[in-house]
Amino acid sequence: MPADLSDLKNELNPEQYEAVMTVNGAILIIAGAGSGKTRVITFRIAHMLNEGIPQSQILALTFTNKAAREMSERIRELTGKKLPLLTISTFHAFGVRVLRQDISKLGWRENFSIYDETDRNALIKETGRELRYSPESMDIYKIGILISDIKTGRKQWNAENEIYRELYDGYQEGLKLYNAVDFDDLIVLPIKLFREFPEVLESYRQRYRYIMVDEFQDTSHQQYEMMRLLADRNVAVVGDDDQSIYSWRGADYTNIINFEKDFPDVREIRLEQNYRSTGTILAAANGVIKHNTNRKDKQLWSGKGEGKPIEIYMPDNETAEADFVVESIQSIALEEKRKYDDFCILMRANSQSRAIEEAFLEQNIPYVMSGGTSFFQRKEIKDVISYLRVIANHDDDVNLLRIINVPRRGIGRATIEKLNTVARNLGCSLWDSIQTLIEIPEDKAEEYLEKMKTDISDDLDFSEGVMDSLKAFSEIIESNKSMLGGHGLAKKVSAMVENIRYFDYLIQENPKSEKSARFKYLNIESLIRSIETWENNPDNEDPNLYNYLNRITLLSRDDADDEEDKGKVNVMTIHASKGLEFPVVFIVGAEEGIIPHGRAVDEGGDAAVEEERRLFYVAITRAREKLYISSCRQRRHMQSLVDVQTSRFLDEIPSNLVEYHKPQKELTPEDTAAYLQAMKKKFTVPVVPGFKR
Repeated sequence: MPADLSDLKNELNPEQYEAVMTVNGAILIIAGAGSGKTRVITFRIAHMLNEGIPQSQILALTFTNKAAREMSERIRELTGKKLPLLTISTFHAFGVRVLRQDISKLGWRENFSIYDETDRNALIKETGRELRYSPESMDIYKIGILISDIKTGRKQWNAENEIYRELYDGYQEGLKLYNAVDFDDLIVLPIKLFREFPEVLESYRQRYRYIMVDEFQDTSHQQYEMMRLLADRNVAVVGDDDQSIYSWRGADYTNIINFEKDFPDVREIRLEQNYRSTGTILAAANGVIKHNTNRKDKQLWSGKGEGKPIEIYMPDNETAEADFVVESIQSIALEEKRKYDDFCILMRANSQSRAIEEAFLEQNIPYVMSGGTSFFQRKEIKDVISYLRVIANHDDDVNLLRIINVPRRGIGRATIEKLNTVARNLGCSLWDSIQTLIEIPEDKAEEYLEKMKTDISDDLDFSEGVMDSLKAFSEIIESNKSMLGGHGLAKKVSAMVENIRYFDYLIQENPKSEKSARFKYLNIESLIRSIETWENNPDNEDPNLYNYLNRITLLSRDDADDEEDKGKVNVMTIHASKGLEFPVVFIVGAEEGIIPHGRAVDEGGDAAVEEERRLFYVAITRAREKLYISSCRQRRHMQSLVDVQTSRFLDEIPSNLVEYHKPQKELTPEDTAAYLQAMKKKFTVPVVPGFKR
């Protein structure tokens, strides 16, 4: 049943009500942790629709597919309407929408590919090889970050990085040659479109008269610029500068200050009532975060009572720390009848998880680690997806190179180098170079190959076997063109996988473990089932291959199925916990060098320490009822134990809010006998008259 929007005053607190009812003009909503910001956003949009604002005029931007999906579902529930024209999207998905419409104005074709990090790295490697960069100078991770920083304006060319300028230019040319864009382009290119083609910008400004941005403190300069260009005057941004923890990926909480400058008539509304945590937990969070200087002053408060003190434990080492976590979970779960998924262990870095995972395994406690290898990053899945990408976009050289010899068909490195030479000399993609070779008349073969030669490479003879393999590969791609339209995509993908004999390839690649090969093939079958589910979804208006590929490229970890993780303890980094909450939280490794992170302190100075403090604040505010924090006396580093210091952030928690954990004393024989007697009494079945046991 849709909600009654006529009685919002009773549904919301006064500040939430003000934020919901203020529709026109620029609004800055400072929403503290647990203050109900998602509720405010969804009620605000529902109220706007109720007031007669067309759904097509509303644009809500957020950061994860999961958040966008949940927001859409809640608004539909509130209004009782399907709302097909309402746009609730991530920044990147909105960028795709803009580019699909007008990217041809920038020189790309409409059916462009979106490169993920793996594809991007492959293109960087290929470009470096072509430019003859030495292997020792090709730190792909470092170069990838530099390319992203230059492209998004976070860095400029200087004497130190100038050696990579040619590589950057080659990478950019490669993207355009292969009709592809990377993730940064999904924000950068729409901005370029808006600036160079004012009529395109004006069409979007005319359509979207009301704009909202969630998690505003996480916007980068580029995302802020996209919003600023689109926004006319009715724009509402929601965020909390105390929860800005993503500077390493370009987020800048000072965009809140920029917003106040760019929209001088902005109205500020602060949401400070917390509906999540106890008073003690909030007082601890307030006590820590007040040590940051560059922030909007706010004081979270709760109506849930003071609750339990925060418990701090100082174990000897990470093994004792893990034992403390496991024993505490077992004890609380038994005494308070809690499920395992009520518990969460937060850590600064994934590297801290080993001892805790081992302790869970030893005690048979089910747990789920956030992170890990994404389903779509598994090799067998990427192989199948690469076939689909090449079918959709023949000029996608990165994915073509991935599958041209998978399964193995005798097309080795030497052949690929020759194909690259042909493509370079003809100024075309690898696919076009293959087609050129396949279609050369036999009597003209020598003449054509001579034209393709260069001073560098004069050996362009292709053996008959290689030519047959190239023809066979070309036929596989061409014969699956029916995937581009019509119905039955899942069945077509299944037929293709069988046709290329991919299972036989898995057996060859895993000669010592047929079980491993079968497991990988089951993953492919799971992929095919997911395609079938997607194309049969009644909300999916156009289930073609292009839309499917865009969907899975934009998928992130937050899209995983939550059902299979129910009933398991949650183990995750603090960064991954943003936006989540749990009844019982353990923060492990509250030590100098871990949080605040040693490298952050050494390289980033005071600003980095403030971000680390915000990270600790986020960790504290994930807890609803109970919070435990551990800080080891020693921790293993390399092969030796080293003494460690307690995190400075622990000292910032007011002392009246904490108590120090005392290890349980060993039971005496008398205690043990009494305990067993009590347990026996508790579980003794009473004798019922007339009932035989």
